Amino acid sequence: MSKGKPIISVKDLKVQRGGAVVLDGVDLDIHAGDFVGLSGPNGSGKSTLLMTIIGELEPMAGSVTVFGGKPGGIASRGRIAWVSQAAAQLPSNLKISVRELVSLGTMSWIDIVLPFRRSQRHERVEKAIRLVGLEDVAERDVQRLSGGQRQRAVVARGLATEAEVLILDEPLAGVDRASRDDFLKLLDRLCRKEGKTLVMVTHDLGQARRLADDIVFLHAGRVAESGPASRVLSSPRSEAARAWLEGRLFLDG
Repeated sequence: MSKGKPIISVKDLKVQRGGAVVLDGVDLDIHAGDFVGLSGPNGSGKSTLLMTIIGELEPMAGSVTVFGGKPGGIASRGRIAWVSQAAAQLPSNLKISVRELVSLGTMSWIDIVLPFRRSQRHERVEKAIRLVGLEDVAERDVQRLSGGQRQRAVVARGLATEAEVLILDEPLAGVDRASRDDFLKLLDRLCRKEGKTLVMVTHDLGQARRLADDIVFLHAGRVAESGPASRVLSSPRSEAARAWLEGRLFLDG
């Protein structure tokens, strides 16, 4: 069954950073409702690919189309949220509640001009907090949250903008083991129940098997392997992916 037109399309992408080519000839299509697991060794270009998709980096060659337009353009504004471990690291002197954190970035000038938009914004914030299960700590200072709770708060901040796509760059780095299972259940629910599209860097085979519909394995700046997770994880076609699965190719993280 065809998935229809992809919402994110990467064609023959080439990206350079610091004078070195990091991505070279990358092709990738992501469809609405997909859960894509992105993996690969250190320096393979994972973060560079994600940053190009959200419009933080410009391609040298090739193209990236997001919701039919340029990354970071009007077509994708507010529809993609970035979640990373770094995003959850807030200055220690910043005193802000979970609710205040979630509401950051959701206000625009039109919310001020049109009063009814303010109530809609409040509703979006409260819905996001409910979706990630932080209602009981909504007034708590974010500095008092566990690592897992803080990551959920960062996810909620993205959801409050009504983002359709969550880009997750190693979101579980530094999160305590006890919190990981709850966070993974949240991600699964956001994809399966809420219809969100998720693209997550993961080096954990268990997480990939449990969550991902598709796996994209980068190696040396190229897509070495991609396809349904069940096929890639059981019958990889590339030597790089086989080496990964057999423990001969060590990943970062």
